[in-house]
This record gives sequence, C-alpha cells and structure tokens, in this order.
Amino acid sequence: MTDSPAPTLSGVHHTAFATWKPKETVEFYRDVLGLKPIHAITAKGWGRDSHPDFVHFFFDAGQGSAIAFFYYIGTEPMAQPAGPRGYLGMARHTAWTVGSEAELDAWAARLKSKGVKVSEAIQHEVIRSLYFRDPNGYPLEISLTTRMPDEVDAADAALTIQAMIETFADGPAPETKTIEDMWRRKGELVAR
Repeated sequence: MTDSPAPTLSGVHHTAFATWKPKETVEFYRDVLGLKPIHAITAKGWGRDSHPDFVHFFFDAGQGSAIAFFYYIGTEPMAQPAGPRGYLGMARHTAWTVGSEAELDAWAARLKSKGVKVSEAIQHEVIRSLYFRDPNGYPLEISLTTRMPDEVDAADAALTIQAMIETFADGPAPETKTIEDMWRRKGELVAR
C-alpha cells in the first residue's frame, strides 16, 4: 500500500501567546518592532464554561504571517508566562528574517535605541541572529540567512535526525546515552 503524497504547507500563518500586559505588548510590537495590527477577535462565553472572555489580537509579521496574543480578561497572570529562563526558555521562540547584514545591523540599532536589551549578532552555521525578549519575557530573534541550506544539508539533517531517534528514542537505555553515542550511530548510518 502506498501513501498518498502529503499536502503542502505554505508557511506559518501565525504563532500565538498569552499576555497579561496588553498595553506593553501592543506598544512593543506596534511601536518598537513596527508591526501593523491586522485583526482582533473578542469573545464572551466562548468554549467551555470556565473559559474566560478574551481579546485575541494579531500583528502583521511579514510575508503573510502574523504573531498574535490572547489577553484573558480577569485572569491571574502566570508566574512566568514565557516559560523557564535559560536554554529551555530560549528553545521556544519566534524568529523573523531579514535580507541583508545592513538590515540586521539596523534592527540591532533600533532595538537598542528603544531600550531593548539585545544580543550581539551570533553566527550559527547558516544564519546570523540577534536575540531579545518582549515585555512578557517571550524570546524573539531576527535572523539573516548567510548560506542557503542545500541538498547536502538536507541529507545530513535526515541522517542526524535518524541517529537521534535511534539513539535516544528507539535504542536501549536512552537515558544513559550521550551525544557521542549519537555521533557514532550517525557515522554508522553514513558508512552504509
């Protein structure tokens, strides 16, 4: 039996987050980042009985995508709405793209001029990125593609992902495995 081809996705429509700072959130995304508000939904009595009334508002994030926020009226703020700090907190983030080094530099200058704490540009294999947080503590990134991934990168990614699964998910005693074990397994896959 053959699987039918998967339908194609056309990009990210939006990402959405909760906010307990609606004014600061709007001022940051609209005034600091310059994103135009494009849609807002208000709802009363939506969903289950315990679901609070809310405002769900969207900003144009470029290329037909959006970033959106839920303001749940009358609810207590979470202690850390953005999640944990450190590497776990940075793992879940939104990243925008720019087309040139000059644009990346201009964003760094703009963010700093608006009082936003922003990292120095960091090079990661195929992208160069700035990192900062919004008023809610959500991690954000602006990236410049410095080299387009190609077929060699895609083949390497497939082998890396397979080695990861076989080492940490399907292999025996995954809790005892290390990245070196994964690299050995990837080497075996490459040698095939």
